[in-house]
Amino acid sequence: MSEFLSKLSSYNIFNYLLPGVVFAILADEITNYRFLQSDIVVGLFLYYFMGLVVSRIGSLVVEPLLRKARFLETAPYSDFIDASKKDDKIKTLSEVNNSYRTFVATFLSLLLVKVTELLSDRFPVMGENITLIIVILLFTGFVYSYRKQNSYVVSRIKHAIKSSQGSNDE
Repeated sequence: MSEFLSKLSSYNIFNYLLPGVVFAILADEITNYRFLQSDIVVGLFLYYFMGLVVSRIGSLVVEPLLRKARFLETAPYSDFIDASKKDDKIKTLSEVNNSYRTFVATFLSLLLVKVTELLSDRFPVMGENITLIIVILLFTGFVYSYRKQNSYVVSRIKHAIKSSQGSNDE
């Protein structure tokens, strides 16, 4: 277990594990759903997964909504890559930024879980199919997360090729 914990980066702890634990504790307090685990090993994996899901909600829902509302200023990804090479602090600032986004998504998710609980009480068919609904939502969310991550990889590859061609021209 200690080997597992030692392999977690600060990014994984602050963007997945901590939000997952906060989500589980608060969801247990405000809903009838029970997320807290008595088995610490199962708990760590479950909390990490819940934090991962919440983080994806932040990336796929919260960030785009705040961008559309012009609440956030953004820069092109290629500028982020170039600037990160020149200023090491940008990576740290980006991690902190992502942590805040994940906590916004954590609290939004808690509200959604509470609304789901209330709707399930009012519409029993929803409560009867909640597991299927969750699986469909998770599938959809991770497909879009995969596409988004893939676009970052492709963008970095293109940027690296462009940069290396530019340095060969000199």
